[in-house]
Amino acid sequence: MQAKAAIATGNGSFTIQTIDVQEPQGDELLIEMKAAGLCHTDYDSMSWGKSLVMGHEGAGIIRQVGPAVTKFKPGDSVILNWAIPCGRCFQCQEGNQHICEVNSPVTAGNRVSGGHATLESTTLDGTPIERSFSIGTLSEWTLVREAAAVKLIVDMPFPSAAIVSCGVMTGYGSVVNAAKVKPGRSVVVLGTGGVGLNVIQGARIAGAGMIIAVDVNENRLNMARQYGATHTLLADRADEGLLQAAQQVKAMTNGRGADYAFECTAIPALGAAPLAMVRNAGVACQVSGIEQTISIDMNLFEWDKIYINPLYGQCRPEIDMPILMNLYQKGDLILDDLVTRTYALDNLNQAFDDMLAGRNAKGVIVF
Repeated sequence: MQAKAAIATGNGSFTIQTIDVQEPQGDELLIEMKAAGLCHTDYDSMSWGKSLVMGHEGAGIIRQVGPAVTKFKPGDSVILNWAIPCGRCFQCQEGNQHICEVNSPVTAGNRVSGGHATLESTTLDGTPIERSFSIGTLSEWTLVREAAAVKLIVDMPFPSAAIVSCGVMTGYGSVVNAAKVKPGRSVVVLGTGGVGLNVIQGARIAGAGMIIAVDVNENRLNMARQYGATHTLLADRADEGLLQAAQQVKAMTNGRGADYAFECTAIPALGAAPLAMVRNAGVACQVSGIEQTISIDMNLFEWDKIYINPLYGQCRPEIDMPILMNLYQKGDLILDDLVTRTYALDNLNQAFDDMLAGRNAKGVIVF
């Protein structure tokens, strides 16, 4: 099967080329991709030092299944999941499927090959090529392990389904699974891009009493209100560590600070900022995946503050994704409006430009 795909060069750029995808073997699924969400990780993947099929968010239709597949049949619509659990290792048995010791490409230190289907199953000019996070969704067709798919159980447009498996799950799960926000409590969200908006949605669904959105972009703050922010705070780009904004947050929360704060900016200099926003014994959550070395003033931890750094909203695919689908069906989880703009694969450059400029809540490639 030939497919047009976005191929990262490894040195900061990409090309659109034709790859060959083989028929599924073992527990593999051949997926006709219908939509693929975009986030900063996809942009970063162009600089991972190797050629690979890009994309790690997506939804499509199963067209063929391998002989060992037990849960799916051709014609099933699915959402693809990039953190593929094995179900057998220590972490999976502990319930931490998102940090599987066997398949997770992140915890293994390799964002490409964890839990991969047969490497030779995808080739470019006759040479095997890896798929980003073992799924490579920026392709007309892809081949994935059965454990990388979750059946779409509600009526949902493919562009909306495509964004569930990273940004939506990360934001919602960070609130509900990781921080365990309690009803009536106060929440601060730093950064109101795609992930931040889903943190806001998660806080609203969890019943938070006050949700304060903080951003330097007034248009994004207006958008934040649509997703559940009760208060907004326009930050100053010159506010180092958002310490001035933290004083405003404290003034809004009885001088104490918020119960929970979530960092969603992906700016290393703001890695410690949620600590400045929370009260003593509050919870600060670093959502955006900052991996650079940062300096933290330990006074920000005083007193009894908790700082957590969850991956992927602690996703348990077969448990959490159906929950998200049902919340969407009930009207509690906003997805359709979150997809600001769709693009053809040939317009991927424009999609990245719009993402980096903050023009979209979420951009999606539609095949």
